[in-house]
Amino acid sequence: MSQNIILTHQEIEHKIKRIAYQIYETFVDEESIVIAGIASNGYILAEKIALTLKSISPLEVILCEVKIDKITPNSEIKTSISKEVYQNKGIILVDDVLNSGTTLMYGVKHFLDVPLKKFKTAVLVDRNHKKYPIKVDFKGISLSTSSHEHVEVVFKNNNSCATLS
Repeated sequence: MSQNIILTHQEIEHKIKRIAYQIYETFVDEESIVIAGIASNGYILAEKIALTLKSISPLEVILCEVKIDKITPNSEIKTSISKEVYQNKGIILVDDVLNSGTTLMYGVKHFLDVPLKKFKTAVLVDRNHKKYPIKVDFKGISLSTSSHEHVEVVFKNNNSCATLS
């Protein structure tokens, strides 16, 4: 099956910058926020968003890696920071591609164990094939695809891309 590039490296960089500005506008009254990226590509995207946010805003950005078993998402979820760190803060849960919404839904559920100020979600590619009522607050691109097609995001130095096959 052939691959079609849906986002080039430059387009991904532009989307990340736009998402960072949208996050800053949403959390402008906060002193610090938590950017929680779902391992592995979601965390890479979270790092890129955090780096951009630090360059455009005075916000203290706390990075968090979220480890979810995508095969059995209801198993234990681990985060690189403790609950005390993100309690009463604004959180943005980040993933690269939103397919069915399962991973994002279980990720959201995990963070709801403690009181939060605000909770938002961000993805680079929203495929519009949700099984769950999950809404993406910040997205790079919205894509209507068939359930047989596959979207993949590859992060490489100066050669990142998103493909559809």
